[in-house]
Amino acid sequence: MARRGVIVLDPYPRALDLIFTPEDRARLEALGPVVWHDGPPLTDEQVDERLAGAVAIVGQTSLPKERLDRAPLLRAVVNVEGNFLPNVDYEECFRRGIHVLCIAPVFAQAVAELALGLALAAARDIPRGDAEIRAGAESLYDEGVNHGSFLLSGKTLGLVGCGNLGRALLPLLRPFRGEILVHDPWLQDAVVRGLGATPAGLDEVFVRSRVVFLLSAVTTENEGLIGASHFAAMARGSVVVLASRAAVVDWHALLDAAESGHVKVATDVFPEEPIPADERARGVAGTVLSAHRAGNIPEIWPVVGGMVVDDLDWILRGLPPQRLTRAQPETVARFRSKPVG
Repeated sequence: MARRGVIVLDPYPRALDLIFTPEDRARLEALGPVVWHDGPPLTDEQVDERLAGAVAIVGQTSLPKERLDRAPLLRAVVNVEGNFLPNVDYEECFRRGIHVLCIAPVFAQAVAELALGLALAAARDIPRGDAEIRAGAESLYDEGVNHGSFLLSGKTLGLVGCGNLGRALLPLLRPFRGEILVHDPWLQDAVVRGLGATPAGLDEVFVRSRVVFLLSAVTTENEGLIGASHFAAMARGSVVVLASRAAVVDWHALLDAAESGHVKVATDVFPEEPIPADERARGVAGTVLSAHRAGNIPEIWPVVGGMVVDDLDWILRGLPPQRLTRAQPETVARFRSKPVG
């Protein structure tokens, strides 16, 4: 089994102690020599001097073709964010048989649970109830106080996108016993049915669903795709949960729909992050706002190191990785990812 070469760690914005337990550090060192770099990213000079001996690079390191040409041993590149950035020559990696991976699966359960929490918070006006009590303005046992609230039980729920996140959310939604619609143009209908959901067109998801979860990555095909006509097609008082990337929606159309009272909006992501002080959403009623907190939960981070070591071990054995998400030749060029910190 081939185990020559150096494993280069360049994981900024992740810290080594955050993602690697002592046990996983030892496992990684058992695979071969490791460059343990923490703090700011490696400089161009530091990267270049390590390329010739690198068998794997763990981080967001830029890898254009001219760098790959100087890395003859390279077998794997692991992005320790949850996306595929445009700073890697993917075609050249595929040509050379270099696996390009990202840690997206580690976020799925955490984001799915918060997405469900956001849906419940919006459907039941939980933030308003909290604010009223804090202001001493609550109304007990008033039948009108829950006007506009609704149960998720028995409702049709819609997912736009059904990758790692959608598949983690589906089991959380099934106990509500309603039909679950899924729109994902990268999944065959038979695959959607196999997940226990109903394939649907994008427009149908908005027309029929009481809650729509927007879970897709940003691609060349969906950037800004979801707009005013989709929100207008929903029943009044329905909920839109945005838990993936804000760029999939027309942001101002989404806020217009919330401001008008037609839909309730719950979002964990924003077009610009960190969120500017003058972000319009801060002043729009009918919204539940979360500052990109969904995936960043302490207990997931040690899992990252285990996933990285498991897949590097497999790759260096000449086997396909099993735990991380692999960049696919047919789709990776369509992503419009950017660093999220």
